[in-house]
Amino acid sequence: MVRTPAEHAAAIRQGYSFDGPVIHLGAALVDGRVHPDAAVRLPLAMMNRHGLISGATGTGKTITLQVIAEQLSAHGVPVFLADIKGDLTGLSTPSAGSTKVAERTAGVGQDWKPSAYPVEYFSLGGDGTGVPVRARISDFGPLLLSRVMELNETQESSLQLVFYYADKNDLELYNLADLRAVIQFLVSDDGKEALENLGGLSKATAGVILRELVSLEAQGMDTFFGETEFDTAELLRTAGDGRGIISCLELSSLQQRPLLFSTFMMWLIADLFAELPEVGDAEQPKLVFFLDEAHLLFRDASKAFLQSIATTVRLIRSKGVGIFFVTQTPRDVPADVLGQLANRVQHALRAFTPEDAKALKSTVSTFPVSDYDLEEVLTSAGIGEAVVTVMNEQGAPTPVAWTRLCSPGSTMGPSPAATVRAIVDGSSLLPVYGPVVDSRSAFEKLTGATVPAGSRSGSVPAGTTADGSPPQSTTPPTPADIDAEARRIEETILGRPSKRPARPTSPAPGSQESMSVPGPDKAPPRQSGPRNPPPSRTESSPQGTDNDALKDLALQAASALGRELVRGLFGTRRRRRR
Repeated sequence: MVRTPAEHAAAIRQGYSFDGPVIHLGAALVDGRVHPDAAVRLPLAMMNRHGLISGATGTGKTITLQVIAEQLSAHGVPVFLADIKGDLTGLSTPSAGSTKVAERTAGVGQDWKPSAYPVEYFSLGGDGTGVPVRARISDFGPLLLSRVMELNETQESSLQLVFYYADKNDLELYNLADLRAVIQFLVSDDGKEALENLGGLSKATAGVILRELVSLEAQGMDTFFGETEFDTAELLRTAGDGRGIISCLELSSLQQRPLLFSTFMMWLIADLFAELPEVGDAEQPKLVFFLDEAHLLFRDASKAFLQSIATTVRLIRSKGVGIFFVTQTPRDVPADVLGQLANRVQHALRAFTPEDAKALKSTVSTFPVSDYDLEEVLTSAGIGEAVVTVMNEQGAPTPVAWTRLCSPGSTMGPSPAATVRAIVDGSSLLPVYGPVVDSRSAFEKLTGATVPAGSRSGSVPAGTTADGSPPQSTTPPTPADIDAEARRIEETILGRPSKRPARPTSPAPGSQESMSVPGPDKAPPRQSGPRNPPPSRTESSPQGTDNDALKDLALQAASALGRELVRGLFGTRRRRRR
């Protein structure tokens, strides 16, 4: 049945009427005319169902991202986004406005006013203007690092063996120098026996990995891997007035290494999943990510990596985190991931080539049936217009709506450099993450060197200490060590303090443990269990019934196992927290 334009507009109006708080996207276009009363909205509670913002270059994807980020911040939801071209620094400066903006916002029924938003600027490793963001090699993990170095599956497996060896032998991997030192030791005469025990790591493969590490260092990536390591909990902050802080990662100087950014974003998401508690279906998300240039994340990716992404995207919504992929066509996103993106904002597509025409048909086929001729709409939509369908509060897709989008209240373009610099200099995070720390780790342990930060590329032969002697062997674990490890595993899985009685840990006289004294250069012990373990019920508690205790235990175990699942998917380790 063909509906009249009035009926069509009424159906859209009804389909986008929600009870809870919403993100205003714009107003529906029906029969070429804007209907301000047919507002197109996105329920805030459905933002953790993830989404896709796609369209050809120059059609307004960045402005759409800016409009959504502003409203999320206004609702008290923190946002993380990447600034590829430097345009998004305008979020911290109110728009100057214009006659054209006034006409457009009035036409879509938007109550527009100039606004600035709380923004925290970050940069990878301090390469740019922003608070430096760094990650340890061990926490980044072998799978994600393989993506950065573009290793094949065999080389990726070999790198995982190197990480395994370092972990089992207490060789902390904090930066590229640490990883290089471990690989050089394994292929040296002193590491020959360890290399044979590992199996599957050839000297040729080790040589390839070493060359890639040198390439990363030559491109300045050694500034990103290291300490002080960034705590992803900083992304969940709100400003003093209750608005969510928009964390903006500057990437204008990293356009030659876009793969590093996309992989880094997956590290952030995986780390958040490992640490955040389960919240189920909340009234609003805890955090929303916007992954720009998302096609780079999936290009030439291994099956294991793609499966890890799909699993993380599927599970992280229960932690209250929403992920929006921003790319040119839906075909850039694998089907397993695309099927989980419930909220769609599709800007115009161009059909200049047979491949473009194929992509257009493929995109149209992913939308629900509608009264629009979507092939015509998607090739004729103007800048700032998009075809929208989202998930309503009952979990069903809304009617497809050709939408003229709202305008941002902040500047559509970069803020003055002095404004950005002042925000960075005044950040409370700069004193925490600005300094470069050089802790005792694998490089020092294998070479016997004590090298200040920034000069860790000393030419000490692999597999020897500074005086030419081989490195000391690892001390066999004592019964007390084994018992402590068993307690740690139990606490990790169950999410509560262990009931296992502690064994006396007094070291034997003259042993290495009895003579060691913790010093400032000694690596701190790894955390055991959750950061904030929940209080366990006691039998004397009036509410501590057996059923309640079992339910609590099951929930705690599920949360802990979920954390370990994602760490296993990406090969990351439990991190120290400030």
